[in-house]
Amino acid sequence: MIFEGLSDKLQNTFSKLRSKGKLTEKDVKDAMREVKLALLEADVNFKVVKDFIKKVQERCVGQEVMKSLTPGQHVIKIVNEELTALMGDVQSKIMIASKPPTVIMMVGLQGAGKTTTAGKLGGYFKKQGKKPLLVACDVYRPAAIKQLQVVGEKLDIPVFAMGDKENPVNIAKAGLSHAQKNGNDMVIIDTAGRLHVDEVLMEELKNIKSEVKPHEILLTVDAMTGQDAVNVAESFNEALGIDGVVLTKLDGDTRGGAALSIRAVTKKPIKFIGMGEKLEDLEPFHPDRMASRILGMGDVLSLIEKAQEAVDIEKAKELEKKMRKQEFDFEDLLDQFEQLKKMGSMDKLLGMMPGMANMKNQIGDVDLQNNKDMKRSMAIIQSMTVEERRNPSILNASRKKRIAKGSGTSVQEVNRLIKQLNEMKKMMKMFTGMTQGKGKKKRGGFAGLPFFK
Repeated sequence: MIFEGLSDKLQNTFSKLRSKGKLTEKDVKDAMREVKLALLEADVNFKVVKDFIKKVQERCVGQEVMKSLTPGQHVIKIVNEELTALMGDVQSKIMIASKPPTVIMMVGLQGAGKTTTAGKLGGYFKKQGKKPLLVACDVYRPAAIKQLQVVGEKLDIPVFAMGDKENPVNIAKAGLSHAQKNGNDMVIIDTAGRLHVDEVLMEELKNIKSEVKPHEILLTVDAMTGQDAVNVAESFNEALGIDGVVLTKLDGDTRGGAALSIRAVTKKPIKFIGMGEKLEDLEPFHPDRMASRILGMGDVLSLIEKAQEAVDIEKAKELEKKMRKQEFDFEDLLDQFEQLKKMGSMDKLLGMMPGMANMKNQIGDVDLQNNKDMKRSMAIIQSMTVEERRNPSILNASRKKRIAKGSGTSVQEVNRLIKQLNEMKKMMKMFTGMTQGKGKKKRGGFAGLPFFK
């Protein structure tokens, strides 16, 4: 989970505050000392930490906290507000051109994940109904063009390339012209990674900027670079005038302090964060939601958005009808597995649920996409005929034996899955019975339970 170390330390500090009915100035100062250490350990810029603690402390020892009925909660509320302000208060969106195409220029150091991020960004805008074009301007790194083409192919996004012998400025110009001719309303230019001290290559970026006049210059920063990420952002901003930052590898073994420092030091917003290697693992950066996640308060809105992306509404309605009639079969179960897979890792989902962040330690990181039990169950269902899926009652011993052989499992595992389906159907029957009331007037959905008499 992102900011895992920082999140755990802050939550421990605040749980001590919550347990106290009344707070003294000393309690607040002790808590702030722990918060300060936690932020410094997370690699947040020292000056940023100093200013942050000063603001929080000034508010916390004021009248509003000391006279509050729940002073511990009030301190957490202040920390949450200041943390949100530190990261930029509100979400900063990509500026869409009034006259297409919108040109986005990706810049950054070598190895920051620029090429993959360019593809992810294209995929993100494609979901929004845009027609993106990826332009390959990295002529220096071996196979960089090929990498962008592979990413484009996976996402079904066209890639404009002119090989590695052409000048990147000319490629960018030709790519823009190609987009205008072919109706692409979003142009994403992937430039070569470079050190911020490399004057020749920085000059090349300035030339691309003056020729294609991008609407957004996005700096891709590897969250693992820690403190140096701030220096990189400052240098690129001085040379090019960046419009925003994309933080990558936030899911890695990182302290993530860059996310809290960049906005405060450069005054440039973080617009997107990369949360994994998969091409869909890019999400818009919401400072308020991120602050909530760090403090263990969850991020319900992102969870809802994730669920909406994964769940087919029409299928969900159809499933509800089937559940009411107890017609749930293996085809429906397979659909449910497919939708669960889209949700990603259990670790990330728990981090979005209020008060559930600590649960991850108990269950570990269950990857729903690569979960062995789920894959095994899906293999069993996929080895059935359509008739068997829709009518499990016909599954006799010889059919089970064939299914087990076809799925690389055992007959016991096939029986176990059939049993699970029957248990689910029993549960559905029980709940529909409770809600419908079976002809009697019941008191809500719980009326059928023994303790509601």
